[in-house]
Amino acid sequence: MPLVTDRKRFALDLTPLRTSRDFRFVFTAGVVTSFGSFISYVTIPYQVAKLTDDPLMVGLIGVCELAPILIMAFVGGALADYIDRRLLVRGAEVALAAICGILLINSLSDEPHLWLLYVAAFLTAAVAGLQRPALEAMVPRLVKPEQLPATMSLQSLGAQFAQLFGMPLAGILLANFDLAWVYAFDLLTFAVSLTCLTLVKAVPPPPAADRPSLSSVVTGLRYAKSRPELLGTYLVDINAMFFGMPSALYPFLANKLGGPSVLGLLYAAPAVGSLIATLGSGWTGRVHRHGLMVLIAAGFWGVGIVGVGLSTSLWLTLFCLAFAGAADMISGIFRMIIWNQTIPDHLRGRLAGIEMLSYTTGPLAGQLRSGLMARTSLGVPGAIWVGGVLCVAGTVALAAALPKLVRYDGKDGMALKKAADDEWAAAAAARS
Repeated sequence: MPLVTDRKRFALDLTPLRTSRDFRFVFTAGVVTSFGSFISYVTIPYQVAKLTDDPLMVGLIGVCELAPILIMAFVGGALADYIDRRLLVRGAEVALAAICGILLINSLSDEPHLWLLYVAAFLTAAVAGLQRPALEAMVPRLVKPEQLPATMSLQSLGAQFAQLFGMPLAGILLANFDLAWVYAFDLLTFAVSLTCLTLVKAVPPPPAADRPSLSSVVTGLRYAKSRPELLGTYLVDINAMFFGMPSALYPFLANKLGGPSVLGLLYAAPAVGSLIATLGSGWTGRVHRHGLMVLIAAGFWGVGIVGVGLSTSLWLTLFCLAFAGAADMISGIFRMIIWNQTIPDHLRGRLAGIEMLSYTTGPLAGQLRSGLMARTSLGVPGAIWVGGVLCVAGTVALAAALPKLVRYDGKDGMALKKAADDEWAAAAAARS
């Protein structure tokens, strides 16, 4: 009996999927579209590397993606707090499908245009900047507040499942088929995701929602500034991903470890670790020191990346990437719990936009950082392990500089959100 009880304590909680019809549709749409998108995520850097044979040119993809996100995340966040979040998510999905179609057409050319790959990366990031805040603000409305830890774990599980199977499949497809078939597969997945999103019921904005404007964006920024533990989660993630995300170097690392067929394994290895961490994530609902867990897990991510840079074996490299992926998933789960259990609904879209900046600017800028460092005497391995060391050092420094994040207790956060929601509802009623 004790053994069964222990297993239940660590088992993944499926309650949100059982109790929420709309969450089931959103979850399915996310898994399917992510599966296809991860294939293109591998394919675009591979195609750039094949056309240029230059790690910096691959790293520049991150620059193209970073620029629009810096603006569109704020726009998307403001819109998500004012219009039906489901419509915004679905419209963006249509736009992403159109961009995938452009990549497919380009791949059919006898001489594919390099510049078009950068344009597609730019447009994809811009549309994602509109979609992600609305999606992240919509999900807490589909489940009960006490189900949010389980919901975050399930969403993470879906993403890791898509990464785990999508990226190795990309390597297999790239090694055996033309690029057009890879992009065609991604395009097909959008048909499924759009069907699911169409079946989701409307998710209207909160009462007396703020109109999208510069002033409404500033309101969201002021709220984030007033919450040191929120700022801490953003900074920890930016630090970890800027110094410890070497994905731009994977095509070149694959050349040293086995060729294109290995490339998908490198991209998928972190997902293996993330999947293991997610399947055993039942314990996260009983931990209340969320900020401390974010910091500890971010430090272990850096340790794993150091191992990747120092490894000369494919299997050791994959193990280190999986270890890093598990640590990153634990950090991500606790970051999402802090965000979704504490931020009032009328600000959720705008804060989701800020969150998007935190978890996208680090990796995208990190691609440029790793590409530049790889061109120095450090080479590809050195650029990876040095970045891991800097990640650990930065995490320790942030822990010392952010005592409120270290001390943060989730029980206090839920009470804070309830008070803010009640105050907003009362103010809205008074104005009406």
